[in-house]
Amino acid sequence: MSLQIQFLTLSVMAGSGAFMGALFDVYRVLSGQLRPPRWLVPLLDIGYWMVATLFVFRALLYSNDGQVRVYVFLGLLLGVWLYFRLASRLTIRLVQLCIRLVLALIRFLGRTVEYVIIKPVLLLYRLLIILFGFLWALTIFIGKIMLQLMYPFLLLGRLIMKPLRKRLRNPDWWNRFTGLSGKWVQAIKRLFRRNG
Repeated sequence: MSLQIQFLTLSVMAGSGAFMGALFDVYRVLSGQLRPPRWLVPLLDIGYWMVATLFVFRALLYSNDGQVRVYVFLGLLLGVWLYFRLASRLTIRLVQLCIRLVLALIRFLGRTVEYVIIKPVLLLYRLLIILFGFLWALTIFIGKIMLQLMYPFLLLGRLIMKPLRKRLRNPDWWNRFTGLSGKWVQAIKRLFRRNG
């Protein structure tokens, strides 16, 4: 293995160590903000180490065809140490800023949906209920007024119908009107008595 490949491997492993440190900071900040249940923390830890291992192995395959040497571990440790010395605070601040931006965006979208969709629909529903209640009360009010206005006509109708009822019960008027007599009149009388 040439010296150039060894330096390439060392620098790639240092970069991989820095990536592992950055990924750890992202994972640590996210788990602190999201507060997953305790039973999920070991699974997330295993997931972190699997992603980090796969990344390091892929980088090692790229740099020297996957040959593991002592300087590979030294490069990883150097990268992790340099990352935590120089860039850890910046990464944590960036992740926290991204979390705040995402939460602000979610709040903005929630308020937008509330003010653009939910509140107008609720207002329209309330207006329809009020309008329907008003129309129902107006209908009942007008109905009562109409009944009171119709009351004299109902009394007049009863006065007019009283003599007509007497005439309809006694169908002698039918004989005078049609000129029928005898059997026909008796049959019609029976018909009226049955139906009446």
